[in-house]
Amino acid sequence: MITVIKNGYVYSPSYLGKKDILILGDKIEGLYDNLDLSNIPLKVKVIDAKENLVTPGLIDSHVHIIGGGGEGGFSTRTPEIQLSQIIEGGITTVVGCLGMDGICRSMEALLAKARGLEEEGITTYIYTGSYSIPVDNITGSPKSDIVLIDKVIGIGEIALSDHRSSQPNYDDFMKICAEGRSGGLISGKPGIIHVHIGNEKKGIEYIFKVFKDTNIPINQIIPTHMGRNKELFNSAIEFMKKGGIIDLTASSDPNHIEKEQVKASKALKIIIDKGLNIEQVHFSSDGQGSLPIFNDKGQYVGLGIGTVKALYGEIKDCVKSENIELEKALKVVTSNVAKHLKMKHKGSLEKNKDADILILDKNNLDILSVFSKGTQLMKDKKILRKGTFES
Repeated sequence: MITVIKNGYVYSPSYLGKKDILILGDKIEGLYDNLDLSNIPLKVKVIDAKENLVTPGLIDSHVHIIGGGGEGGFSTRTPEIQLSQIIEGGITTVVGCLGMDGICRSMEALLAKARGLEEEGITTYIYTGSYSIPVDNITGSPKSDIVLIDKVIGIGEIALSDHRSSQPNYDDFMKICAEGRSGGLISGKPGIIHVHIGNEKKGIEYIFKVFKDTNIPINQIIPTHMGRNKELFNSAIEFMKKGGIIDLTASSDPNHIEKEQVKASKALKIIIDKGLNIEQVHFSSDGQGSLPIFNDKGQYVGLGIGTVKALYGEIKDCVKSENIELEKALKVVTSNVAKHLKMKHKGSLEKNKDADILILDKNNLDILSVFSKGTQLMKDKKILRKGTFES
């Protein structure tokens, strides 16, 4: 199929001006100033962007695609995600992960769900593991999962500085980092160690120590939830100054927000104002993850749920509330993620990249249309494709 998106103002995510985008099958054939369709001998589907904004599809690098939670008992297990939720969030690529519960939820189930979502129309990857060390895996070790299973791109989300973690010692954590590093080198994948950071005072102490004690590159470990509180966010700033990459969580249930949480959009504004490199920043949604609240005694008192739609919500807040340029805001959910996670066909609107494309309303930035690998999944805010068991 040949499709042309015409009359849109294109953000690649860098702003390119008004361009026509020619799509052949699932790939972008090229971007043109004013494409002459009479030169194309085959039937062409023309999408008029009507001078709205055209951007890459979003990459969400932390989604509990088979659900998460369970901190308040079995009834607090969050549900699996549905395809329509992902599409509504403007997301065309997800990285699935387990959370605290690696007992009632398995790596095999995570892999199956990822394959199912891909069959339904988006691109998927997964991390091997859960909060715990030793790392949950499929083939016998996290390193061999990375090497042998196509969808596994790293290890995570390993939990540190959290009362729900397995309380690993430093040597245990360092060895996991080494497994991710060597598995990534063998397979040509990123081998990322995706680390959940909780509220405990030691924060990312282990991560700083790994880079001090070993030759493992500083971009091998990406800590997430780095806006959880002000003290942790300050350590994120120091980590960035040393060259580290941080992940900021978009989901924050207003009824279950953590004390001193630094909102992702506000955090990005601070990072920009400090003159730091925004290419070292990711946003992710923590979609379908639980947002539990514990009192000072560590007792469970309430639960919210993360939503993938929060990811783009924070991008809108970057622009509308924090006055961040759209092309800068987009990088943290497109090109930055694609680069660091070695998704070579993702993250930007360029020749030979996957045709993962959004059309945004130029006035309010609402998502109007979603294309995933050249197929239109949303048109004028209406979902065109739902998951197999969605009504």
